[in-house]
Amino acid sequence: MCGVKGIVLDASILLKAGDDENGSPSLRPDALYVLRRLRYSNIFTGISYGPDLSAPKVRLLQESARLYSYNCFVFRPSAIDSFVSEVSLEWDDNTGSYMHVVSSYKDEEIAQMISSGWLITVLRSPGQASDVEYSTGTENPSKIFINKLEELPLTICHLNKKAMGKDVKTVGYLMKPSREEDFAKRGAFPIKPTPNGLIFVPLTYELPISQQLQEIDGVLHKATDDIITVEMSSSSDFENKVTYTEGMQELQRYIGCHPDCRVIDPFTNIYPVLDRLKIQQILGGLENLNSKSCCKIRGPHFLKVVDFSEPKLEDKLVDAKLSLPNIVKPQVACGVADAHSMAIVFKEDSYKDLNVPLPAIVQEYVDHSSTMFKFYVVGKKIFFAIKKSTPNADTLIKLAEEKELKPLLFDSLKSLPVDKLKSQNEDNTRIDHELVTDAANWLRRVLDLTIFGFDVVIQESTGDHVIVDVNYLPSFKEVPDEVAIPTFWEAIKEKLTGKQSTEAAILL
Repeated sequence: MCGVKGIVLDASILLKAGDDENGSPSLRPDALYVLRRLRYSNIFTGISYGPDLSAPKVRLLQESARLYSYNCFVFRPSAIDSFVSEVSLEWDDNTGSYMHVVSSYKDEEIAQMISSGWLITVLRSPGQASDVEYSTGTENPSKIFINKLEELPLTICHLNKKAMGKDVKTVGYLMKPSREEDFAKRGAFPIKPTPNGLIFVPLTYELPISQQLQEIDGVLHKATDDIITVEMSSSSDFENKVTYTEGMQELQRYIGCHPDCRVIDPFTNIYPVLDRLKIQQILGGLENLNSKSCCKIRGPHFLKVVDFSEPKLEDKLVDAKLSLPNIVKPQVACGVADAHSMAIVFKEDSYKDLNVPLPAIVQEYVDHSSTMFKFYVVGKKIFFAIKKSTPNADTLIKLAEEKELKPLLFDSLKSLPVDKLKSQNEDNTRIDHELVTDAANWLRRVLDLTIFGFDVVIQESTGDHVIVDVNYLPSFKEVPDEVAIPTFWEAIKEKLTGKQSTEAAILL
C-alpha cells in the first residue's frame, strides 16, 4: 500500500452554505485553507460537482481549480464507474488510493467507491452527531469521518504514514502564511512522502495542538512569527522577556511534557538570534579561529546604548572602537514590528534625537565594496550567495550631505542604495572559504541550530571577514531548488533520527 495518491474535494464541502442560487456564491474559509495547503502537497488534487449545480457555483469552482492548478470532475451518483475511470485516466497513477471528500454519501455509493479502491472522507456538519470520533482505525478504514476541514491534511498524513511504515517521519510545520507559501511553492512541504521518508503537515491553531502532535514526530517552527511582545527593560533571561501567542504557548507546553517530540530547533536555542547584543557577544568567540588564516573573521565592533542622551556617549563610542559613520539597530532582532527600524549616523550630535527603538546596538559600519556574502547552513552543508549591498562610507556621506548629514533612517527588510555599476563576478575570489567554513561550524556548535544563516562583509582596508548578522531558518531562496530542498529534507531527517553530522562543508 502506498497511501493517498490523489484527493477529490466535493463542492458540498467547499461552497459556503446559504448562498442564494441566484446570487454570488463563495467558498468556505476552511475550504480556502485546504485548497492552499494541498496546492504544493505533491498529491493529485481535484474538485467535483454534480451536473445540477448552478452555473455561478460551477464557475466559482472552475476558477478556483484554475487558480490552484487542480482538475475538475463531474460526479454523477448514477455513473460512479465513469467518475472513477475519468479520474484514473486523468492522473494515470496506479500506486496508492484516491480519496473523495464529501459532506454525505449513500451506503450504496460508498460500497461502490470502496470496491473501486477509493477512500471516502465525510465532513460532518456542525449539527451532526459526533458519536464516531476522527479516526482511520474504525471498522471500515475506507470510510473516515472528520469534524473540520482543517483535519484533512492530518488525516492524509496519518494514512500515508501507516501505509509507508515506521521508517517514515512526519514533520508538523508552523510559520506565518507568507513564509509557508515561500517554502511550499518550492516543493519543501509535500504531504506525499519525500524520497528520504518525510511527510510534512501544516499545524493549525484551529485544532487542538495536542491532537495534532499525536501524529507528529517533529515540529519545524518559526516561533518568531508568533511573538506578540518582547520586554527589554527586565534584567531576566531573554527567554522570559518574550510573549508568544496563545497557540505557540500551547505548543511549547505540550513539547515540554513530551520530550520524545523533537523540535527543529528547541525554543531555547533560538533566543540568542532574537537578541543582537547576545549575538555580538557570541561572535566575540570567533577570535580563536583566526590562528591559521592570513585573514581574520570577527563580529563588528559594537556598543549597547539604553539612552541616546546618556552622558559621555561619545567617549564610550571611542572606547568601543566605533568611528563615524555608525549603523544603529534595535537590540531586538526580530519578531516585533520595529525590530528592523535602523539608522546610519554621520554626526555625533545626531544621537540625541535618533528615532531607533531602545535599547539599541551601535555597530561598526564596515566599508565592504558594496558586496555582501550570504551564507546558509542547512544541516551538514553550507551554501552562499553574493549580493549587492550598501555603498562605502564616502558614498553614503555624499548622499547624506544633501540632507545636512542627517541620520539615514531605513527598514532593513527593504532595499538601501547599492552600487549598481559594480560587477560581482570577481567577488568570489575575495572570500576565504576555509575560514568561513570554520566559522559556520563553530556557530553551528555554539548555537546548536539545524538551519541558520549569516551575512559576511569583507573590510576593504584590512581584509577582515566581518559577520554582521545571524538569523534562524532563513529562506535560502538564492540556492537553486533542486539542490536546496533535498538538502533541507536531509537536515530535518538527520535531526529527527539523531544522526546529525558534526561538521558542515561549503558547496562552491
